[in-house]
Amino acid sequence: MAPRVPTLIDLFAGCGGISRGFVSEKFRVVGAVEHDLAAAATFAANFGEEVTYFGDITKYTSVPRAHVVVGGPPCQGFSNLGKKDPDDDRNRLWSEFVRVVVASKCDVFVLENVDRFAKSPEHVRLQKETSRSGRLEGFELTTHSLNAADFGTPQRRTRTIIIGSRIGPIDTPKQTHHREPGRGQKRWRTVRDAIAGMDADPPIHLPDDKDYFFDEIVPGPFTLDGIHVGRTYQPKSKERYACIPPGGNRFDLPDDLKYDCWKTHHTGAADVLGRLEWDKPSVTIRTEFFKPEKGRYLHPDHDRALTHAEAARLQGFDAKHVWCGNKVEIARQIGNAVPPPLAAAVARSVRAALRRHWANRQT
Repeated sequence: MAPRVPTLIDLFAGCGGISRGFVSEKFRVVGAVEHDLAAAATFAANFGEEVTYFGDITKYTSVPRAHVVVGGPPCQGFSNLGKKDPDDDRNRLWSEFVRVVVASKCDVFVLENVDRFAKSPEHVRLQKETSRSGRLEGFELTTHSLNAADFGTPQRRTRTIIIGSRIGPIDTPKQTHHREPGRGQKRWRTVRDAIAGMDADPPIHLPDDKDYFFDEIVPGPFTLDGIHVGRTYQPKSKERYACIPPGGNRFDLPDDLKYDCWKTHHTGAADVLGRLEWDKPSVTIRTEFFKPEKGRYLHPDHDRALTHAEAARLQGFDAKHVWCGNKVEIARQIGNAVPPPLAAAVARSVRAALRRHWANRQT
């Protein structure tokens, strides 16, 4: 008998970071849902428009059978940077995730969210759904807090990963990298590993490519080289950036280059106008990485922010992945993505459990 190929549905799919990791571990995408046109086009360009539903998840009713359902419901209400509003409608979308899990008849689901989700009311409600007469009765939940740097991503990024299984225990994803590696582990990947040697003076504009997705014209698809684009900076900004050493931040500025509001604030916001260091992982890449004033996003050597391609590589995307949208839309996709190396580590644990389950059914 030929080995089974495990199948996957990706909800709130974004640009496909989770799918990229699972596909690298020999999963096949049979369905995906994304409501943002540019992100849906990126997903379709990488995994097929025929499996991608562009629209509201509440209207996603033709759910295919799949072995695994994955996804990261919008998390702004629980993010440390958000309003932490438990009544935010975006935080109720986990219930739509549950609906698709049930409709797909999957064996395993993986729900990804910010680290705060593990202590949220939605997490408690999700657990209740696995109790007797709940929609997820028969699933056993395990909750993990995982740092993407521990799995080969050149970035420190901690996420909550909830795995639901009705085929028995699923092993905790095996850590492959460590700050101080021991037996069988590698050292954390660094900024240097990811972006050294990229063009120091990138162009400002994306290429002119356009294509049709979902009967709409969308910029792209662009290769990784195509999104190696920067910005035009004011001379005063460049002067400020030149004062920041590797590992430094706004506190390294002389008074004459500080914004007035910074002159009397000597604590807090230590990542603002921060410069990355070559031989450490990056900080968490967020959606406005192209603005040095938003965080530690200055290039280790050059007096500019990270380009889109550099940010994508720090997220763990490789040259296989292509991108659609304008510069702001692609930046949003990159910052919101699950790092593929982290997703791949989860996929390995899930695949092993599926294989054990299939082998036991044949005996």
